[in-house]
Amino acid sequence: MENIYEILKLILPAGIVFLTTYYLVKSFLDQERNKKAIDLKLANQSVITPIRLQAYERVVLFLERINPNGLVMRMSKTGSAATFQGELLKTIRSEFEHNLSQQIYMSNKAWEATLKAKEETIKIINVASSKVNADSSAMELAQAIIAVCSQLTDMPTKVAVDLIKREIGKEF
Repeated sequence: MENIYEILKLILPAGIVFLTTYYLVKSFLDQERNKKAIDLKLANQSVITPIRLQAYERVVLFLERINPNGLVMRMSKTGSAATFQGELLKTIRSEFEHNLSQQIYMSNKAWEATLKAKEETIKIINVASSKVNADSSAMELAQAIIAVCSQLTDMPTKVAVDLIKREIGKEF
């Protein structure tokens, strides 16, 4: 019995020292792991943030380029209305395809607003096209597009740009 008591006198303090050391070393290693994770996250963020801002910038540029009023003014207004309509739609789709990868860096809400603006812009062009004859001049279609746009309270591209600006203001 006395031997057991002597063994316990040795093992119990050693066990307490071992558990204390284990706890301190584990806490230290956990803190170091968390520090490294935070440092890695900050390093990634310093790389991702400029890319995200560039994506938002490119999408805003896309939205400005497909704004019907600006698009009509930029494009050559020669030929028939049907040809001009096709060129406008082709330009919008081409611009969109060029910026399609930007959705990776944007929020779902901002990307959905961009898609909606694109579809609404196509709809504006098609509605204006339905108001003129196919063999009318491209200038008549351009005037019809501007007339349809003037009836809108807010341009779809402006709504999307405003949403993106608010989102950037919140995040950055």
